[in-house]
Amino acid sequence: MLGGGLLPGTQTVVVGATGIGKTQLGLQFAHAGISQEGEPGIVFDLTSRGDSQNQTEYARRMFGWDLREFAFEGNLDADDIWQKARARHDFLHLFRRSGRRVTQSDLTVEEWQEWNAELARKLDRAVQFFYGNFVHGVRRCVLDGIEPTERASDSFQFQVIDYVYHQILRKDDDWVARDLFRVKFREQADNVAAHRYDHRDVGCLLLYTSHEVMLDDLLARPLDSGDALSNANTIILMGKVRDGLRVTRALHVAKHRGSACDDAIVPFEITPHGLVLER
Repeated sequence: MLGGGLLPGTQTVVVGATGIGKTQLGLQFAHAGISQEGEPGIVFDLTSRGDSQNQTEYARRMFGWDLREFAFEGNLDADDIWQKARARHDFLHLFRRSGRRVTQSDLTVEEWQEWNAELARKLDRAVQFFYGNFVHGVRRCVLDGIEPTERASDSFQFQVIDYVYHQILRKDDDWVARDLFRVKFREQADNVAAHRYDHRDVGCLLLYTSHEVMLDDLLARPLDSGDALSNANTIILMGKVRDGLRVTRALHVAKHRGSACDDAIVPFEITPHGLVLER
């Protein structure tokens, strides 16, 4: 349907209501990294209300894949950070058990200031998580748990996505290393030089929960300022469609720059091993 597949160095947004199968599709994309790049992709969970998207359970059931979680708190010196970064991980749940809502309007001024201070600390962990995996050879990542909001520009999740995408995924590797090691960068310059990677080889799949459930409503969905869809290279819509007396799942490639793509609406099923298209 994509005329050859997703393109490295670009962002793909998968849009659909909760429970439609986005996480399963994301895990299939991540797991395919084993056969195509020699390393599985990584999962970055942005859920902020205490529950993850069940990625660990799905990965184990679908592929027998035990996601290795990145869980680190505290301050380390540059050598310790390098050793920690060199440890391979598959999964980071950034806002575990925070119970926060996803828009600035949900918080008071004091809560917003506190949230931003907490976010700055967590983004340091995110830099370490992504950089450590990329020097290992990981070339695909899945950003999951994006909750629907009335205005995308009001969502702090999209602020995190903007930072991760532009300041980590689309930034030269030595500059990401500078953000990681900061004043200790010179001490680690030889290690950094020995583990270079090209950020243009990294693909990103963003899983975005919508209010809309029916595929027809998603096709008519207007874009908002700050909406991740406006700058995405590829957009895949997943929704329900009516087929006589049944309601089934289907997907549609709404946008794909770089090659010809199929404009069909294609039904799919969710099986124990992930999504299967009915073609």
